[in-house]
Amino acid sequence: MFKHILIATDGSELAGKAVTTGLNLAKSLSAKITIVVVTEPRTHLVPDQTLASPAADERDAMLARAAQAILANVRAEANKLNIQCDVTHVTNEFPAEGILKEAKAKGCDVIVMASHGRRGLARLVLGGETLRVVTQSTIPVLVCR
Repeated sequence: MFKHILIATDGSELAGKAVTTGLNLAKSLSAKITIVVVTEPRTHLVPDQTLASPAADERDAMLARAAQAILANVRAEANKLNIQCDVTHVTNEFPAEGILKEAKAKGCDVIVMASHGRRGLARLVLGGETLRVVTQSTIPVLVCR
């Protein structure tokens, strides 16, 4: 069925459910996985930071360290289950675009990710990244809640 599963995570508890689901799916199908963490680009919308400030550079370094820790934890879980695992940190992309580009680049045939289930104004303001992935993906998307 599926031979290469992309699992998107941000390290949150809810994303952890998607990670567990993706790992179990990979184990049951003897599929390989790619784990992706996407770090959004800096924007002028972040208060008290210019795009080239030392604070912004420290933010980038902090996000990179956090992404590497998330990826290391998931890789360790995959290794315990003897699942072939590749990890990647996509930087300077909005989550939906980064997830979709990575899935295409790696030749994945399904995406597993979480949805926070926001509705109404919250979804409009926060962007609905899962909705973007679902509507723009050319491969199946398994959404975990």
